[in-house]
Amino acid sequence: MDFMVFIYGLLIGSFLNVVIYRLPKDENIAFPPSSCPSCQARIAWYDNIPLLSYILLRGRCRSCGNRISIQYPLVELANGLLYIRFIRHFGFNIDFIFYALMGSVLLAICLIDLKEMIIPDSLVLTILGLSIIHKAINFFVYDINPNILTSLGGLLIAGGFFLLIVLLTGGMGGGDVTLIGALGFVLGLRLILLNILLSFVLGSIISLILLATKLKTKKDPIPFGPFIIVAFFVVLLYGDRLFYWYFNLFL
Repeated sequence: MDFMVFIYGLLIGSFLNVVIYRLPKDENIAFPPSSCPSCQARIAWYDNIPLLSYILLRGRCRSCGNRISIQYPLVELANGLLYIRFIRHFGFNIDFIFYALMGSVLLAICLIDLKEMIIPDSLVLTILGLSIIHKAINFFVYDINPNILTSLGGLLIAGGFFLLIVLLTGGMGGGDVTLIGALGFVLGLRLILLNILLSFVLGSIISLILLATKLKTKKDPIPFGPFIIVAFFVVLLYGDRLFYWYFNLFL
């Protein structure tokens, strides 16, 4: 099962690279077929096999010989490994399907924010839409209480808190507000508070490292979306354990 899920993750990861490249440019993510960013030559199917083609081509375009960005195989690999982690955590069920899809969308948001300093509303709405469908299926098909009130509380409080930061300090973008709000709906009030805390901890640590190594200066903007997303994955997979550890350690 792990191998099949990994292959599926690689395939979705290959499509994510198209989304990451085209969506910020307002280009169609379905047509035309993929081409080399350097020479615009059409990429044949046998040169578009996730991960394998990059290795066989030694990271270079077959037509022009220019280097292919390492981003492409890394995104494919990251998505494949993410799917393996999710299948081991959730098992093969409705939760795995929806969280795997959400994870892929979040991976695309992470890369777009890192490269372009924007978080597309369309991808945030996709996260919110997937969560609504997930909760509806759990309620109507599996008779599982979706806890809509705590989801709405997570959306409003997390989004409201980040909006307040934007209005008072201007230290974040509007995309961070919508992203944390959508994830608040996914996680609910209790876990989104942990998500916020971890995202600030991660952001502080990484920012200090970047400043200490002079890779960034105090004037350089640092996207916050990736910290929110990494913290979300940690909370989704280990949030209950973290709460248990905290209460046993300090209470």
